[in-house]
Amino acid sequence: MASPREVLEFVARQVVDDPDAVRVEEEADARGSILHLTVADDDIGKVIGKGGRTARAIRSVVRAAAIRSGTHVMVEIAG
Repeated sequence: MASPREVLEFVARQVVDDPDAVRVEEEADARGSILHLTVADDDIGKVIGKGGRTARAIRSVVRAAAIRSGTHVMVEIAG
């Protein structure tokens, strides 16, 4: 079973034009962990999507992976 971090990295690499620029950093939080997603400046729009739909979908998939692994995860997207 893939970790939420691995799921986020995989999904982000599929969405962007420059998959080598995708970086995921994990930070511990009182409730679980925060995953910081960084992509190339040209790809930030692709990750957020029209009206934030893509970002919501990515967060939902990662949250589902976290629930399967018994953890709580938040995803933050940075350019």
